[in-house]
Amino acid sequence: MDRTPGLEVREPPAACSTLLTDLYELTMLQAYHAQGMNATAVFELFVRRLPQGRNFLLAAGLEQVVDYLAQLRFSPGELAWLAASGRFTPGFVRSLADLRFTGDLDALREGTVFFPDEPILRIRAPLREAQLVESRVMNLVHYQTIVASKAARIALAAPGKLLVDFGLRRAHGAEAGLLSARASYLAGFGGTATLEASRRFGIPAYGTMAHSYVQAHDDEEKAFECFARSQPGNAMLLIDTYDTERAAAKVAALAKRGVPVSGVRIDSGDLGEHARRVRAILDAEGLHRVTIFASGNLDERRIDELERAGAPIGGYGVGTRMNTSADAPFLDCAYKLQEYDGIPRRKRSEGKATWPGRKQVYRRRAADGRFCGDTLTLADDHGAGAPLVVPVMRGGEPIEPRISLEEARDYARSEMMRLPDALRALGPAPPYPVEVSHELQQLAAQIDART
Repeated sequence: MDRTPGLEVREPPAACSTLLTDLYELTMLQAYHAQGMNATAVFELFVRRLPQGRNFLLAAGLEQVVDYLAQLRFSPGELAWLAASGRFTPGFVRSLADLRFTGDLDALREGTVFFPDEPILRIRAPLREAQLVESRVMNLVHYQTIVASKAARIALAAPGKLLVDFGLRRAHGAEAGLLSARASYLAGFGGTATLEASRRFGIPAYGTMAHSYVQAHDDEEKAFECFARSQPGNAMLLIDTYDTERAAAKVAALAKRGVPVSGVRIDSGDLGEHARRVRAILDAEGLHRVTIFASGNLDERRIDELERAGAPIGGYGVGTRMNTSADAPFLDCAYKLQEYDGIPRRKRSEGKATWPGRKQVYRRRAADGRFCGDTLTLADDHGAGAPLVVPVMRGGEPIEPRISLEEARDYARSEMMRLPDALRALGPAPPYPVEVSHELQQLAAQIDART
């Protein structure tokens, strides 16, 4: 495996570059080009198995996939770099100049609950287009899906509570910080501390103060007063820089003097015990409307403990463990060829076999509206229940109107409400039933017999 020497270019930004892909995508494309192979191909993205600690997954990232496909093209600078690398033939590089995505995209709606082997999305396009986009499509869907699935568990642990994404500072890069804010909001968080995510996606922005603000003042109470007067409608004061309960008493004194205080934040120590003591101090002064907000290395299990213990906490700031999905930071997902030139294809590798052909998922509901089972079958078959894989792009163009983030968020909420109680719990649950149709099993057997 050799490396291509660097060639300095200033365009386009990395997150927008068509070269944000793996080398083998282009080496395969050159071989296809030499053979004249560019018939219609069908690829599907799916997860082979649930990670430990997950009873379900929540689909996210489709909006960014649509934008990527709609804008797919090589810039002159990228083509020049490929030509200068010496790895690719001039004719092949020239052929990339007019490459655009002209195919179809079908997918689960963002916010859909899904399970192993069910296609998250399907791309049907000329082979070179469908192959080239593999790495970036997986990158966009994989990351937002793991974050949304983690955030959904946190939302289930704290129903009715304000949850705020605090994760930018420890996110794995700027794009991760933005997309984790989006994915967590889709899954039920109420806002983000990241201003660019608020501007770009319309997510409500929330913020308090840092310990450094308090430390920069000689007097803690004066620091609180100055901050509260500068933010009269939204003063959330951080009270654990020195002594949490003494700081709460200072906040109460300020509020009694008419200084506007919306809430206090506790970021360290025994959050539940501190919250109970602070609540007592505030309530004794009649400050029942001053809320307590907690942060500090939180995840769904810690929040669940606090909620079950009845801690008087009105909301939580959640960062690192959510936006890295710390306990399950990756999915065993794959983007595989399911059909080429009208012929179904199937991978049979040990432990990584795929179901062939274009597929659909039908979901059944019990009398109470809860999900009770799915059927994985061929796209042309019909099954009991509602089909989950829906058209998103046709002929390279998005189908209008596109689903907004707010609509996806509402849909995710309704999906989680329809989960069986066992799957909504944080502990292990019996696997959700996903049945593979007789027709799909029969097609797989036919392909195995001829290969």
